[in-house]
Amino acid sequence: MHRSGLWGVVVVGLALSGPAMAQVIWDMKNVTGEKAKMGGETIKPRADAWPRLDPGAVLCKSEDDLLRLAASRRGEQVNPPDCLMIRAPTAVTIERRAGLGRTQVALTDQKGVDGWTDAWLPERAPPIGGKGVQIK
Repeated sequence: MHRSGLWGVVVVGLALSGPAMAQVIWDMKNVTGEKAKMGGETIKPRADAWPRLDPGAVLCKSEDDLLRLAASRRGEQVNPPDCLMIRAPTAVTIERRAGLGRTQVALTDQKGVDGWTDAWLPERAPPIGGKGVQIK
């Protein structure tokens, strides 16, 4: 057998034995523990506030600030907008809508604090877990 033929046999042998040698079977009760069994109980949906601004949403002081934010996101040179990033779910009251992506809101838990957001805020809460359950 030629030297190149021997290397071919070695490479094929390693390729065939590699995955079988690396298998790990996690079937030991003391390592994996018992699997949880689902009972017949129902899971109640959380009564989250709606409407709300979720983390990552932006709240700007004025509608002009919101428009400047949109312009800066497009790469235009504008004065810095007076906006802040929402860090935790924040309940709001919708004051008015000025077209798509422009909604004036008031923070529910802070009297007198209002602003403008481009967050999507439908009239009704979205379904929970994709099951069609609505928060009322």
